[in-house]
Amino acid sequence: MKLAIGNDHVAVEMKNEIMNYLVSKGYEVINVGTDSTERFNYPVSGYKVARLVADGKVDAGVLICGTGVGISLSANKVNGIRACVCSDPYTARLSKQHNNTNIIAFGSRVIGIETAKMIVDEWLAAEYEGGRHQTRIDMIDEIGRTQHLKAAEE
Repeated sequence: MKLAIGNDHVAVEMKNEIMNYLVSKGYEVINVGTDSTERFNYPVSGYKVARLVADGKVDAGVLICGTGVGISLSANKVNGIRACVCSDPYTARLSKQHNNTNIIAFGSRVIGIETAKMIVDEWLAAEYEGGRHQTRIDMIDEIGRTQHLKAAEE
């Protein structure tokens, strides 16, 4: 499985630890985040990871900023992306099982490295359940496909 990982300046250390952890587990990881602690705007990494996922160049993505919120919001602007910020393994697992998330995000200022590893493990091990959940996924995808059309009609 090929993953993309992105981060901002606040999350360099956690990104490196998670990236090394994933590589040690046999994942191929593409780093599109910053390796510097100099100020870096998280929308850049959020977009890069989201584009790689949406274009099918990677299977999934991991995003890390101070809280995970801003970087996941950036990724979710790309059609076809369902990024979810998670601070616990349970939410991460259910985000995949029920919402078929293709990017997971978390905050380096919110959780520690061991929790981050558990979140990534649960999320990657989970499988989308489909069924009743697909109706909602279709509705979310429809919003993404038609939002610019609705704005033009108003």
